Amino acid sequence: MTKTVEFFFDVGSPASYLAWTQLNAIAQRHDAKIIWRPMLLGAVFQAVGNTSPAAVPAKGAYMLRDLKRFAKMYNVPFRFNPFFPLNTMQLMRGVTAYLEQPEFQAYLTAVFNGIWAEKLNMESPEVIADVLSKAGIDAADFMNRIGQPEVKERLKAITEEAVTRGVFGAPSFFVNDEMFFGQDRLDFVDAALGDWK
Repeated sequence: MTKTVEFFFDVGSPASYLAWTQLNAIAQRHDAKIIWRPMLLGAVFQAVGNTSPAAVPAKGAYMLRDLKRFAKMYNVPFRFNPFFPLNTMQLMRGVTAYLEQPEFQAYLTAVFNGIWAEKLNMESPEVIADVLSKAGIDAADFMNRIGQPEVKERLKAITEEAVTRGVFGAPSFFVNDEMFFGQDRLDFVDAALGDWK
């Protein structure tokens, strides 16, 4: 049986970005498959009564310092986006639309880097089109895909499933039905894959 790790995430979450930079290596180390689970973090917050850490100024300031520490430890670029919090509805519909498609990795890489390495305003249609074009993805195709009812419904269904399964924030991971919350819990994800039963 193939080892799997489910990754519930929103591209507007800086912690999801940091987790994304590390998860492939962890999965490869254990010959595990990543099951990508895009969700709308704002809808999860609303459903469970949670709020962003940034809503508490002292906590937000600490979180930013902590994110920078992890980025340095991971040796990955991280520049906090001045447009945070972003409305990621269209971007997450894009993630959903490209699931299991050849463009998926290029799309996700372009979007995550656009937000968290390049500090771009990824709410702007013009900026999105430029970023996707540079990644070899046709912006008109993107707009067509994210408007499809089945894409909207799939994203909504994954978000509702996340809430049903106990997810309250991003990123969240499941290994053998055990949930781990936060990019700072990747060591536990790594260990759980090592102990796969």
